[in-house]
Amino acid sequence: MTPPTPHVLTVDTATKDLRTADHLLRELAAGLALTERGFGCTHLVRDGRPRVALSFALESAAARDTARDRLTAQGHQVADGAPDAHGRAVLFPGAAALTGVLPVGEILAASAIDAVTVLGTPGAPDPGTPLDTRGHVRPQWRDGRLVLAAQPAAGGVLVPFEHPDPTPCCADH
Repeated sequence: MTPPTPHVLTVDTATKDLRTADHLLRELAAGLALTERGFGCTHLVRDGRPRVALSFALESAAARDTARDRLTAQGHQVADGAPDAHGRAVLFPGAAALTGVLPVGEILAASAIDAVTVLGTPGAPDPGTPLDTRGHVRPQWRDGRLVLAAQPAAGGVLVPFEHPDPTPCCADH
């Protein structure tokens, strides 16, 4: 499923890490009154100034215009459209319900996630396979579909590939 609206804004940031970008995205979304049907994504920008941009898919042109005005008034650089088609969804329909251990089929039924893939396996997991969300579910847009990458974990469960508390690179130096 692609975001069901053409009403998308991008906020260019100076943020360079995903954790900070997630926090900023949630903070800005709260000020925009992003509805349950909205999407908030992060996008890695790899140009001469690497950073994480944010995109918001809003329900209407009026909501987009109001959001643009609010964000611009706060000093943010805002542009229409998404920076790319491969955003990492932080806020999406059903995201709030994805807590604890849930069967893959329930995750697909209760949220905007279209598919779960398991690293190193050719097919989709069985819908009854338990997935421990660890309170951190970040699917990505792939070919117009929201896909959650998962990996096997101890006890026969899956976990999202993206860890909620990653060890920073070179943490032991």
